[in-house]
Amino acid sequence: MTSRVSSEVVDWQPHAARLADELKAAGKLTAPEWRAAVAAVPRHHLVPAYYQHTPDGWVRIDTACETGLAAVYSNTVLLTAVENIGAGTVIRSSATQPGLMVRMLESLNLRDGQRVLEIGTGTGYNAALMSHRLGDDRVFSVDVEPDLVELARDRLAELGCHPTLVAGDGTAGLPEHAPFDAIIATCAVSAVPWAWVEQTRVGGVILIDLKTAVGAGSLVRLTRIASERAEGRFDPVYAAFMDLRHQAGAAPDQVRVRRDHSDARQRAARLDPRVPWNNLVVWFLASFVLGPGIAHGYTGPDTTRPPTAVWIATSDGSWAEITLTATDHGHAVAEGGPRRLWSILEDSHRQWLDLGEPGWGRFGLTVTPDRQTLWLDQPDSEHTWPVRS
Repeated sequence: MTSRVSSEVVDWQPHAARLADELKAAGKLTAPEWRAAVAAVPRHHLVPAYYQHTPDGWVRIDTACETGLAAVYSNTVLLTAVENIGAGTVIRSSATQPGLMVRMLESLNLRDGQRVLEIGTGTGYNAALMSHRLGDDRVFSVDVEPDLVELARDRLAELGCHPTLVAGDGTAGLPEHAPFDAIIATCAVSAVPWAWVEQTRVGGVILIDLKTAVGAGSLVRLTRIASERAEGRFDPVYAAFMDLRHQAGAAPDQVRVRRDHSDARQRAARLDPRVPWNNLVVWFLASFVLGPGIAHGYTGPDTTRPPTAVWIATSDGSWAEITLTATDHGHAVAEGGPRRLWSILEDSHRQWLDLGEPGWGRFGLTVTPDRQTLWLDQPDSEHTWPVRS
């Protein structure tokens, strides 16, 4: 993806102003400084093309065309770097929904003169917004993909914007440029790297997507309240990012478990198999028992028709398959391997009900050098869960 679209050729300003107005009307953008940034940054220049999946495969769409301009200046996720690895397709980078991005930026409560580190440069659009607000000498960004960093650097420079961009493993942060007033991670992590806390000044903010397993977790805003402690609450609104990768181009690990029904335990269950995915707090609570190596999906006897069951598997060889349609006895469950996975989901659902059906906003996280703890309502709550680091 090396093509570039000149911001002088395309009449982009009305599109950017419309996007800013739409985000404000939707309640995702309230501060005039960030509205000005959205209206001033030519997003199509930083995202000159995106990929869309069709029945015939992946199609590359130029954002200079009418369809592309409408998409790039809308509140939509765009896939910007797609690569075939082995038999599958790996999405290396995406452009986050502008509404989510500005909501996160406003959550940082940045003030003039402050310095911010972004984990996950991507297209450079977020760095451009922050540079407009703070000045590019106050903005730092790191990404594991060297080619994407170079593209972002070149495209930003063409706009006269020169934040510090570095290619490397974002887990380490950028100690040579620390301390920062805020760190914002546009990628998901299974635990908070302590290096990010160390590189944030006391009183500073760290905003990340904590995912203890696939889809299990959401945005949490931490404040470094002491040299050895960061603490804060989850955002009430669910959000999700691609997982942080430690190596460029690395394909995500996939859990592959053979589901052998001839040796499975059969039973009926009342819990609808769609519940954990329609209520991601239940899935989050279950992840603390299931562990990080989880895969799930839909299945059926014929791929040309709608699926008939949900399946889940973990890296220890455990699996469960649950029918979508229930009889008078409930949903048919088949479970194999060392653990009864659907029983874990049922227990987590009951736990969620017993806790008063909490939403994301009732949960918080405490991070110290040797421990990370999820809690309900207050840090000293009797309801806590250890986060695996």
